[in-house]
Amino acid sequence: MHPSPRLRFSANLRKARWAAGITQQELGDRCGLHRTEVSLLERGLREPRLGTIVKLSGALSISPERLAAGMAWNVDAQRFEFKP
Repeated sequence: MHPSPRLRFSANLRKARWAAGITQQELGDRCGLHRTEVSLLERGLREPRLGTIVKLSGALSISPERLAAGMAWNVDAQRFEFKP
């Protein structure tokens, strides 16, 4: 069973925040999100909008692509594919 795009995003976000050495509160403050929103995103309970992805990546000084790492859309199969 593969993870959903939301769960892959949440793992990428959590990993990037840990690498930056900041708390959920600090990340939220940097991008104008409430800490509970960051928590929901990191736990895969909320799917981010494009603007939120851009805010988060800017606050973490990474590219939006890094938050989507390991995910791809397979046009022929009409489904997401995940890489480790």
